[in-house]
Amino acid sequence: MQSALTAKALSCRRGDRWLFEALDLSLDAGEALYLTGPNGAGKTSLMRMLAGLLRPSPTLQGMMGTIAWSGSVAMLDERPALDMALPLGEALAFWRDIDGAQDVPFERLGIAPLLDVPVRYLSTGQKKRAALARMMGQGARNWLLDEPLNGLDVAGVALIEELVAEHCARGGTAIVTSHQPIRLPGARQLDIGTQAL
Repeated sequence: MQSALTAKALSCRRGDRWLFEALDLSLDAGEALYLTGPNGAGKTSLMRMLAGLLRPSPTLQGMMGTIAWSGSVAMLDERPALDMALPLGEALAFWRDIDGAQDVPFERLGIAPLLDVPVRYLSTGQKKRAALARMMGQGARNWLLDEPLNGLDVAGVALIEELVAEHCARGGTAIVTSHQPIRLPGARQLDIGTQAL
């Protein structure tokens, strides 16, 4: 199997409190990881580290964590990163021009009828679907999905499950956090709460 992610000695400290220390992670192409744990365990911090948005804290021994991805990385979190004043189609086109043209299934995502609606008028679930379209448009091989089910109805949850399964079947990887039940057949699971110090 081809390695997609190798992360070594990842640590996160908040003040005097360690959320996790010296955490190692690896993923092969086609694999999914379901990241669980209680509120405040560090799931979002870990996802932001893996996305390159947060630096690992030095370990107690002074080691700095390292993260090596094979292929590009895209992240979906609570921020849709879409201009709220623009119609959805224009907001997505902004990212398409930056990321390059990627085929995004607007109909399947349920947002095709919303492309002329300003982003600020979309419901929470519609914004989540729009953010998913933005992420998919990046054409990234590795997906980080932090609480992707928030605001979605039953059909939306099923859609996320299908898209992640299809992405991994094509050789992509996915790391998913969710407090809501999500079906990820064959996914490995890591309870980050058991890693906390």
